[in-house]
Amino acid sequence: METMKAPLASAHERSPRDAPIHPLWLRITHWLNALAALIMMFSGWRIYDASPVFRQIVIPPSITLGGWLGGALQWHFAAMWLLVFNGIVYVALNVASGRAFSKFFPVSPRAVLRDLIAALSGKLSHADLRQYNAVQKLAYLAVIVDLLVLVLSGLAIWKSVQFPLLRELMGGYDNARIVHFCAMAVMAAFVVVHVAMVALVPRSLLTMLRGR
Repeated sequence: METMKAPLASAHERSPRDAPIHPLWLRITHWLNALAALIMMFSGWRIYDASPVFRQIVIPPSITLGGWLGGALQWHFAAMWLLVFNGIVYVALNVASGRAFSKFFPVSPRAVLRDLIAALSGKLSHADLRQYNAVQKLAYLAVIVDLLVLVLSGLAIWKSVQFPLLRELMGGYDNARIVHFCAMAVMAAFVVVHVAMVALVPRSLLTMLRGR
């Protein structure tokens, strides 16, 4: 009887490679973060146009959200709370599950340079979507830090009187606006590159939609 049970038990065993590439909680928080970040970016451009940081840079109204300053502010603050709370859940679950350390580390300048050269020459492999290359690791870590800077600089602008230390760490109110604008530009660049890479490797979009 012992020998008869062994094959049956092994038939129900699941290989680690059969597990979802992206668990459900990751997919949900990823898409909510993406939605919040895009709303904040497009509404932020409308807010920026009301009082440009750099006079020579004006965002075309056709690619902004809110219709007018008051409407843009409402969209911006609503998305801010979604980004903050969903971002906390995203980071906490990544750390608690150990995914943050297994997916994003280790990463080194040499590995980033190697994979960047391979990507630019069209030789970077995307055969195993479970593994991030060094460029991906750096990009994801950078955008997490960038979103944190966006939130902190936004607080320094929105509640300048209530958070004087944060305002001073940003170099004052006017510098906080510059930091906020530059962090937004970094996020916009990340979105463009990210979408381009998804277009080159469409399987990555499918895995983020269905997990496998």
